[in-house]
Amino acid sequence: MGNHSDGSPNHSGTVATAGQNEVEKFQDPGIPPHRLRLADTDPRAAKKAERQVALLFGTSVVGTLIFLVSYFAIDLGNDSSIATIRLQNALLGIGTAFAMLGIGTGIVHWAKALMPDHEVSEERHAIRTEEDRQAAVRIVDDIVEETGIKRRPLIRNTLLGAVALAPLPALAIFGDLGPRPDFALAHTLWAPAPDGKLKRLARDPDGTPIKAADVTIGSAFHVIPEGLNELSEGKLNEKAKSVVLLMRLDPNELHPSPGRESWAYNGIVAYSKICTHVGCPVALYEQQTHHLLCPCHQSTFDLTQQCKVIFGPASRPLPQLPIAVDAEGYLVATSDFHEPVGPSYWEREQHVLNNNA
Repeated sequence: MGNHSDGSPNHSGTVATAGQNEVEKFQDPGIPPHRLRLADTDPRAAKKAERQVALLFGTSVVGTLIFLVSYFAIDLGNDSSIATIRLQNALLGIGTAFAMLGIGTGIVHWAKALMPDHEVSEERHAIRTEEDRQAAVRIVDDIVEETGIKRRPLIRNTLLGAVALAPLPALAIFGDLGPRPDFALAHTLWAPAPDGKLKRLARDPDGTPIKAADVTIGSAFHVIPEGLNELSEGKLNEKAKSVVLLMRLDPNELHPSPGRESWAYNGIVAYSKICTHVGCPVALYEQQTHHLLCPCHQSTFDLTQQCKVIFGPASRPLPQLPIAVDAEGYLVATSDFHEPVGPSYWEREQHVLNNNA
């Protein structure tokens, strides 16, 4: 009691002090007892789990086959109905879902029901090059042995089949994305005909030709090549890369670069409607500022500066279509675009040089 006789807080026990009741060492609780699963003690349960895993892998194979059959067997032509398109999309989705879920759930069920689940605690040792390599090899061998894949050929074979077929839907989709951009985007229907006849600019969608007198200052037209609507096949693809915006400004507001002075006619200019960012349609024209806006990611182009990018993620101006007027007063394209339309791709710069040569 001698230490507490002064009644001070530090000696009376009312204030805790550093080190008071300190536990010298944290006690390791150890690994909890391992609880055996039914498959660990009953061979019939293990065989049942094996069949379930194989069934899930087989489901993945069936899903892949559903995808492939619906992709290749259902023909979507120009006259395909909405019901046919919906049927194919539904089957493609169902097939992909079963293909992916079959593999995923099969592996999870395999791990939870058949692979060893006991916890292991090992001391960390200093890394020694050769011994560490050998230890890593032993670990890999132990993992392969613990999976039981050597002892369970049914699981092994169904897994190999599911994994081998699973990438096929992705390959089919990638192969159907379209032709290579160096073939598809480098040339459009605006190129003159083999006999040298120039293509007239026509209104979208009715395809009627446009006279220069029809285009007033501040107006904007969505334009397609004359004759596009008469195409029997490939019409949508050709339209997607040939669509143009036609506008008229005061000629004094235009600032063409050297060599482009003749690409416009009395302030009338034509530019590709395909945004150079990711290919969305540039459909908004602000006549007071002479800005073109892509609604997808807000890329903004200045019409007075050859559609130079002034805002947004696009990295290149919109390609300009050289135009003139024929003897009847209709607007015509004097040539194709001098560069590929749309987003960038690896070989684009080479095609710019070839088109300008």
